[in-house]
Amino acid sequence: LAKDGSEAISLYQMAKESGKPFDLVIMDLTVPAGMGGKEAVKRVLELNPGARVVVSSGYSNDPILSDFRSYGFTDVITKPYRAADMAELVRRLIG
Repeated sequence: LAKDGSEAISLYQMAKESGKPFDLVIMDLTVPAGMGGKEAVKRVLELNPGARVVVSSGYSNDPILSDFRSYGFTDVITKPYRAADMAELVRRLIG
């Protein structure tokens, strides 16, 4: 877990450098007083262009959610979601 996008980027980089990269990253689009997913996904993709990054938000009218791929995200999950929704997303993306 990370408190914001900056911390997520650091954790992603450390995991990659340790030889145990993350299979999937789920980022909140909006982080109060911190870097959100829109900015952070760009940095993660600089570290690994093949990274699977999912955007999550409770703001269903945000244009990023309807066009997530053009922002670099692999998929989207909107809040609120159930554990079964998350499990299906993970199964679909990493098996």
